[in-house]
Amino acid sequence: MVKGIIFDFGFTLFYFDNPSVQRYYECFKKGLLKSIGILKEKQVWSEEISDESFVKKFAKRREHFFRKSIKTKTEFPTSLIFQSVLESLREDNIINDIDHIDRNTYDKLAELYHSCEEDEWEPFENTRETLETLIEKKVKIALISNHPNHQTIKNMLKKHDLAKYFNYIMTSAKYGKRKPDPNIFLHTLEKMGLKDHADSIIICGDEYADIIGAQRANLQSILLERKYKFPFEKEINVPNLRKISNISEILDFIE
Repeated sequence: MVKGIIFDFGFTLFYFDNPSVQRYYECFKKGLLKSIGILKEKQVWSEEISDESFVKKFAKRREHFFRKSIKTKTEFPTSLIFQSVLESLREDNIINDIDHIDRNTYDKLAELYHSCEEDEWEPFENTRETLETLIEKKVKIALISNHPNHQTIKNMLKKHDLAKYFNYIMTSAKYGKRKPDPNIFLHTLEKMGLKDHADSIIICGDEYADIIGAQRANLQSILLERKYKFPFEKEINVPNLRKISNISEILDFIE
């Protein structure tokens, strides 16, 4: 009997319409310009830096951390990227005082940066009905997302009134490690109260990180096949891998 299901977020429960690298970057730039407004309000600015040059510097630093996270499976939260960029500007004597920028401000900058993203992700048509049915069947539900800002995932679930269905919500930003690191799965199992029932847990996601992570943690896995393929994806080579094309099909695996 299946006692719990751990879902991925993007392209598993939610979709981003017509995704492309260009669309993602445009979205992040809109959010970053909002964040720059906060920095100006906090008087963390100078005439030596323009909005566009800050955007370019931030994008370069973000790309650096992203590549590093893929290699090491360590997550570098967006708030940390803002801190790193500002410290770099101070070292270059472009800005002076950033000591008054506290943790709450860095978190706010990160949330604004991802705010456009929050407007783009939408739940699949059958997501709510599927989660409701799982609850009726007494199946515990959790979510694990490789996302660099924990609050963003919580905001999107709350926006669509879906947070109430989850026993636990985990992100790589909060845990510090990214899928497929098995420990993020094992930690979530413990928080669900199911650490002694690993053989009764299904991981459902759309990519390598979900399926291989489940395998490393000795959990069951189901691949949700999405329409889009991304160039950075790894081949999933798992014998007898179970696959679905619609989130509601997960119910076929529940006794």
